[in-house]
Amino acid sequence: MKMPRPLPTPFLLLAISVLVLALPASSSYPVLIPVAKDPATSLYTILVRDGANHVIDLAGPLLWSTCASDHSPAAFSCNATECRDANAFRAPSCGIAGRPCKKRCTAYPYNPITGKCAAANLIHTRLIANTTDGKNPLQQASVRAVAACAPRNILASLPKDVTGVAALSASGLALPAQIAANHRVANKFMLCLPRHGEGVAIFGGGPLFLQPEPSVGDLTTALAFTPIQSRKDNPLYYIPVQAIAVNHAPVPLPAGGVVFCSRMAFTALRPDVYRPVVDAFDRALARNDAKVPAVGAFDLCYRSSMLGNTRNGYGVPEISFVLEGGKSWTFDGSNSMVDVNGQTACLAFLEMKGVKAGDPNAAAVVVGGFQMENHLLQFDLEKKQLGFAKVPFFSSCSNFNFTKSQY
Repeated sequence: MKMPRPLPTPFLLLAISVLVLALPASSSYPVLIPVAKDPATSLYTILVRDGANHVIDLAGPLLWSTCASDHSPAAFSCNATECRDANAFRAPSCGIAGRPCKKRCTAYPYNPITGKCAAANLIHTRLIANTTDGKNPLQQASVRAVAACAPRNILASLPKDVTGVAALSASGLALPAQIAANHRVANKFMLCLPRHGEGVAIFGGGPLFLQPEPSVGDLTTALAFTPIQSRKDNPLYYIPVQAIAVNHAPVPLPAGGVVFCSRMAFTALRPDVYRPVVDAFDRALARNDAKVPAVGAFDLCYRSSMLGNTRNGYGVPEISFVLEGGKSWTFDGSNSMVDVNGQTACLAFLEMKGVKAGDPNAAAVVVGGFQMENHLLQFDLEKKQLGFAKVPFFSSCSNFNFTKSQY
């Protein structure tokens, strides 16, 4: 006679529950959010809630958006971890951010373009996204998050359909940390900024496949890595760069560091860095016959019909960041030259304004969005390293398969 199986004891049920809760972060699929470039402002946006676009800010410490009138503030005390995270970094332009906290936590969201800020309550919200296997969207995912509820009057100069800012810094209330904590994935994210169409942001790790998939393969296998450095009271991502090379000839890089800024359209060089790099590029190209007067903020411009074309854009000298261990992050013509009109292409590096040459408090280089486009960037906040890889010329960051779902 077959004996019935005994029912699980309460102790066994408890042990199973604990085991399930202890599963590693890698047990969940990464979270996928599409990225778009606003043509009017050159800012990048992601959709983090139903119908709500948010501007990406790589240096932003706090997720914030405008809220419905019936939204109730969350009851965070002044000593709560969420309150400390919300006030860990204060925008220099926000004079009200130093006010002492009283009974309920107050956050100070700010507009990264205008610098305008406001006092705001923290709220609980849910972000609507998709999980991914790196090839396709899988299932819809709802991610709990803490955000600041900002007034509409601080949205000035942001794209017209934007309702807030998606912070991507290493702060505890930025999007990467919140998705990692609430969706049980690794605290790292990949960014593939598009020039046109939809790019991708993936939170929690790889792989990443772009079309045509068999030819491109998993782009994360092509990543090279360099350390990410942080500075106290500053949410910017820094990487150590030893020099800038033009056609493999190094240009000395004074102290100051290289930082990332997605809200800037083009890379800015401090005055003592800008002139040596621009002069080295002009000498290496050696096309005085093609030079034309400066256009707007771009000093070095050429008649585009006189520049050779390659599969990677104009045939111009490569510009590289020389990193630790002999690695280089290289920009070819597709990321170093911008068409400013139908006849003219200009070197897409600008001279930094408002800082003095050699100022030790200013970054030597601020990498803007144009140079990041069609590169895969992985910010690993656990290992504190940046992974970078150029997307092959026959593909682009716009070639992720958003249309196919396995569910």
